[in-house]
Amino acid sequence: MTTDRASRPARERLLEAAGELFYESGIAATGVDAVLARARVAPATLYAHFAGKDGLVAAYLEDRLRSWQQTWDEVLAERTDPVARLLSVFDAVERYRETAGNRRGCAFLAAATELPPGHPGSQWLAADSRLLTERLRRLAEAAGADDPTGIADGLLALYDGALARLARQAVVPDLDTGDPLHRARQTAADWLADSLGPARRPG
Repeated sequence: MTTDRASRPARERLLEAAGELFYESGIAATGVDAVLARARVAPATLYAHFAGKDGLVAAYLEDRLRSWQQTWDEVLAERTDPVARLLSVFDAVERYRETAGNRRGCAFLAAATELPPGHPGSQWLAADSRLLTERLRRLAEAAGADDPTGIADGLLALYDGALARLARQAVVPDLDTGDPLHRARQTAADWLADSLGPARRPG
């Protein structure tokens, strides 16, 4: 652990340690003791801030959603072409991977397979899904799509597929035949060119 981490507030250290371990090893496989050891805090501190592991998981997913949305917001702010803004979801994931070190796919997709119904973290999985679905639909409308919902659904299928492929490559390196995000973005660009017509070529 670095001196920098050790000097931070306990809640911040717990969230950082939990984020690293939950993403690296999975939520179910990561015990509270491992988080406490990495964060170097006492059990009472975790319970004071999060009331237990479930609360820590929920806070981890909330924090991750905030960080991901901020990255996407930044990428969107750099683009003015309506179709380039639709494709920004792939560019934002690429930037997020560079800044957050994400190489194992999507934390939200992984968490969705682990959290039981009614878990307090489920609200943040739903919030991530709503962000993707609703924003892509609005961007498709701005791009002049006849079927904004269909465009959003198609882009999400490519997005989810690329992230799932990243997760497979992390486990089986032999499957690494190139960056799935780049391929998904190009496929999306070609599809949008056909779907939106020749006047709206993707940027």
